[in-house]
Amino acid sequence: MALSGWICLVTGASRGIGRGIALQLSEAGATVYITGRQEKTLRQTASEVKERGGDCLPVVCDSSKEDDIKQLFERIKHEQNGRLDILVNNAYAGVQAIFDSMGKKFWETDPDIWDSINNTGLRGHYFCSVYASRMMVEQGRGLIVMISSIGGLKYLFNVSYGVGKAACDRLAADMAVELKRSGVASVSLWPGAVPTELVSQMLNTEKGEAVDPKVFQLWMGGESTEVSGKCIVELAKDKNLMSMTGKVLMTCDLARRYGILDVDGRSVTDYTTLKFLVSQVPYLSWLAPIVPSFLRVPRFMLTLSGGRF
Repeated sequence: MALSGWICLVTGASRGIGRGIALQLSEAGATVYITGRQEKTLRQTASEVKERGGDCLPVVCDSSKEDDIKQLFERIKHEQNGRLDILVNNAYAGVQAIFDSMGKKFWETDPDIWDSINNTGLRGHYFCSVYASRMMVEQGRGLIVMISSIGGLKYLFNVSYGVGKAACDRLAADMAVELKRSGVASVSLWPGAVPTELVSQMLNTEKGEAVDPKVFQLWMGGESTEVSGKCIVELAKDKNLMSMTGKVLMTCDLARRYGILDVDGRSVTDYTTLKFLVSQVPYLSWLAPIVPSFLRVPRFMLTLSGGRF
């Protein structure tokens, strides 16, 4: 119960990664506010949290609506005497739009896909971060986590997705600059491939059949939704958390740093190992079994691969 007495907020927690994060935070003893647009699915997550002995408060909130967000934080401030320890910006409404536009170029797609992907998943994160920071700065501590992805570094899915994820990473980094002296940490977290309920459903449709078999296998065999939650719990406990503020953190790196295993006891796939990378290249995959698992691509190589100059 390392987070006993802590107050946390996870947006978009009715399913998927948000649900997994809420389960892990509550299991660590925190009181967790969870948000989503559908009361039914929110209550399902809340029930699961309580079955594990956790304390969960479901709040219907549309992260694309400023009034909903403002009322949410006013409620937390009132009910918790101004205390908020962790904000996880996870709300996202773009999965369906991504699958619907697969195979299309940006000019072939209705431009409102931008709003479908980024109103909730970027604009909403900024608004939540503003209100959370006002509480955290006053108390002199806190942790804000953006759930992002490697799409912020390299092209993935479509133009709107990549721009949104790159902006999430930059949002975390720039907020960290202004928050650092206040004792509030701001990080961007990249989960690996996660077969969420919606992703699994989409991959098993006709559109999913068009996905490359290796990609299909990668996603369906990916880490559980709770790995991100385990990582956030460990980050919150880390006495050296402020040394990581402003950075992009990968769940596979944090799993190795803190000795985290998935909920079923599996090791978390490390996408930066030479063994994994070789296994993804058809004419080199036969080498994977003999490549040592401790060989990893240096982080500066990732930075260079996304360099603009």
